[in-house]
Amino acid sequence: MGMKKMRTEQLAECAGRLRTSESILLSGVVYTARDAAHKRMMQLLDAGQPLPFAIRGAVIYYAGPTPTPPGLAVGSCGPTTSGRMDVYAPRLLDLGLAGMIGKGERDGAVVDAIVRNRAVYLCALGGAGALACRCIKSLEVIAFEELGCESVKRLVIEDFPLVVAVDSRGEDIFKTGRMQYQRKPESSIHSNLGI
Repeated sequence: MGMKKMRTEQLAECAGRLRTSESILLSGVVYTARDAAHKRMMQLLDAGQPLPFAIRGAVIYYAGPTPTPPGLAVGSCGPTTSGRMDVYAPRLLDLGLAGMIGKGERDGAVVDAIVRNRAVYLCALGGAGALACRCIKSLEVIAFEELGCESVKRLVIEDFPLVVAVDSRGEDIFKTGRMQYQRKPESSIHSNLGI
């Protein structure tokens, strides 16, 4: 069974049909933002100013690309730990953010906001930033340039491989995976480990 191909502009309307553990190939526009950029975006919102990109239907990739080598659109561009953005994510989801890409689990408030807004959290393969950059076709810094790798960038991606980690029903791959592991009898765990 092949991976589902999906475009970022379809994510808001299709998120309700995606299920935890499904693999997708995502194409379209995503925006990079990490801790420093999220803090700046909150300051803009608090001041009643617009964000650097239209948040409704957008996808944020928690990444800070390295400098671009010759012949590529971007340097290494792997995901950063999503939990660092948990304090900011519910507010952005309530404003219409369709999806987030990162690595690692999210806290309960983020999962609740995903369900409330029929959004989705997708995981990229951590530690494979050099491979991920092959799916990125263009990069443009659009805000907070002084933050360097943490500036907000507009990326165009093509067939970026992702796994649905938290779906719009609140099903969480990190919780279900842990429960499946805990249900295995000790003897099968030891045999899988070669003990």
